[in-house]
Amino acid sequence: MKNLTSMLRLKMARFGREETGSVVAEAVIVLPLFLWAYIALFVYWDAFRSMNAVQKAAFTVSDMISREKLGKTTAYINGVKQVLEYLIDENQDARMRVTEVTWSDVDKKFKVHWSRSPGNAMTPLTTATLQRYAYQIPKMNAGDYVIIVEVQVDYKPNFDIGMPDETYKEFIVTQPRFVPCIPMDTVGVPNISTCPLM
Repeated sequence: MKNLTSMLRLKMARFGREETGSVVAEAVIVLPLFLWAYIALFVYWDAFRSMNAVQKAAFTVSDMISREKLGKTTAYINGVKQVLEYLIDENQDARMRVTEVTWSDVDKKFKVHWSRSPGNAMTPLTTATLQRYAYQIPKMNAGDYVIIVEVQVDYKPNFDIGMPDETYKEFIVTQPRFVPCIPMDTVGVPNISTCPLM
């Protein structure tokens, strides 16, 4: 048994000092790993780039809506979606929902003033369904309004490296900048009748 142990030690020591090798054999072992790493870096970089583009596009359209001074129509919201899709990758399909919300001191909850989703890609919110998102909306005073822009974009990696398909989601809350609220399907300047206390 002692001879077997010393023989194994000797063989391991020789193997550790061995410096000969075959470039072809080593390349066959290492090259697939290098190729996988290169493709993986490309896929992860592309995923973060796409996520960043979706985030910037969502904030851009939210800011664009918040700067409006007159009531808007459903056609306007459809046009905003076209702007959103222009700002993200052309091979990605975006779903968008725009909702105007106010706080009711009487009912102690958020209420939907209006909600639109181009092509009904997302179900428009109601006061009841809005309560699921109440934790994402900042505290508001009675009579204040905010615009919520929700964007969902599916992402599929270009190569299969073990990264699953994802859906990038943005939920952006912005207060109208120049008017109390932005009425929907109402032409003219927002006033107490188009921006009621609820």
